[in-house]
Amino acid sequence: MHILAIDQGTTSSRAIVFDKDLRVKASAQREFTQHYPRSGWVEHDPEDLWDTTLETCHAALELAGPVAAIGITNQRETLLVWDRETGEPIHRAIVWQDRRTAEICADLKAAGHEPEVTARTGLLLDPYFTATKLGWVLDHVDGARERAERGELAMGTVDCFLIWRLTQGRTHATDATNAARTMLYNIAKGGWDAELCKLFNVPMALLPEVRDCNAEFGETTLFGAPIPILGVAGDQQAATIGQACFEPGMLKSTYGTGCFALMNTGATLVPSQNRLLTTIAYQFDGQVTYALEGAIFVAGAVVQWLRDGLGVIEDAAQTQALAEAADPTQEVIIVPAFTGLGAPYWRPESRGAVFGLSRNSGPAEFARAALESVGFQTRDLAGAMRADWASSGAAPSEGVLRVDGGMSASGFAMQFLADILGAPVDRPHVLETTALGVAWLAGHKAGIMPDAKGFAQSWALERRFEPQMESATRDTRYAAWQRAVQATIAAGDAG
Repeated sequence: MHILAIDQGTTSSRAIVFDKDLRVKASAQREFTQHYPRSGWVEHDPEDLWDTTLETCHAALELAGPVAAIGITNQRETLLVWDRETGEPIHRAIVWQDRRTAEICADLKAAGHEPEVTARTGLLLDPYFTATKLGWVLDHVDGARERAERGELAMGTVDCFLIWRLTQGRTHATDATNAARTMLYNIAKGGWDAELCKLFNVPMALLPEVRDCNAEFGETTLFGAPIPILGVAGDQQAATIGQACFEPGMLKSTYGTGCFALMNTGATLVPSQNRLLTTIAYQFDGQVTYALEGAIFVAGAVVQWLRDGLGVIEDAAQTQALAEAADPTQEVIIVPAFTGLGAPYWRPESRGAVFGLSRNSGPAEFARAALESVGFQTRDLAGAMRADWASSGAAPSEGVLRVDGGMSASGFAMQFLADILGAPVDRPHVLETTALGVAWLAGHKAGIMPDAKGFAQSWALERRFEPQMESATRDTRYAAWQRAVQATIAAGDAG
């Protein structure tokens, strides 16, 4: 039998059918429109998310045939609010990248609320997370707050919305990894937090039930015979599962629209001293595994900017050859803070900047700087993560970084990543590990795939990138990056 993995991302929806040996049998993908109503605002039409999900599922199933179960992975933190009776959204989805509630977060910080929020959720007060987005919708859509108080509305992250639609309103549920990103969920106690809901002025009647990642989430009849939904995880946690990072100290980084690094910390909830996030890596059969996470808002999106914003490339694949042809004497640095800086800086007011331009700077230098910006940002995260891990008293991690996502296919970007980290970078045979992770979740729950140990043994290395850069060069280049970031922050503070 086969498993259908739904991977609803920031710029596209995909459906991938895996066989019981976790080999891809069929796939389909559809992009959808991004909406930018104002500077720093990012929205999706909920019907685009739903329609592209349905289209890709039908397309993949036509190629592969019947499936035993469905797994769902999704862009996290993105908010949807809909009518419980009709299922109709009351506003566009507010995307995780959206910064409209930056001032609200700043006010809450100024009032001294961040330490308590962090203690309960592991998160920082930032527009990135769902809670302030939800408050904004309730306050800006006519009648929304009153309807929410009456129990007429439901909220959820994208997984929750898809489950509602797939089960035709029978299941209003999410999993622990997505709940942990809302800033309303107490990760130590394992439940919605009434005090946080009060702080963010969120009626608890809106909230979905929270289940394990490998739980039953109802069934859908939209593709013919009933198919159970047996696995759900937010995209970065799904990638952690797909990379078989089941042992404490293991580290993975996923390169999609943004970049997200997670380190498994086991049953230990490790508070960050370096402005990283403490979060839930996964929850199986009621047992929570925690992680440290660093989030970069712009990774693959910087290549999209080269294509769509500057028009210097027609296809992302061109960046490899351009970067290799760049003038080695030029030191162009792009700080891609298009929607603010994420971890470990958390500066929502910052905006992108380019440093080191000369009269001879052109598309090749921009392509190289774009790819290198991902490596520099990852080093920011990895350094903070290892410091937090060490401060917990744990033994040093092995230092190897497992990578996945579309941008990890770039040999240039991954070699620079290994060079600037001074550590090996392992790229697996299967790069689409988000879909793989939830396919395994659903397949194991359905009884047709191995347990975690057996799944980990199936992980296969495609290529290891060893660092080749001299340590002095590495330190010099990283210092230049740090100066560029500080200048970008200073400009944001002044603006």
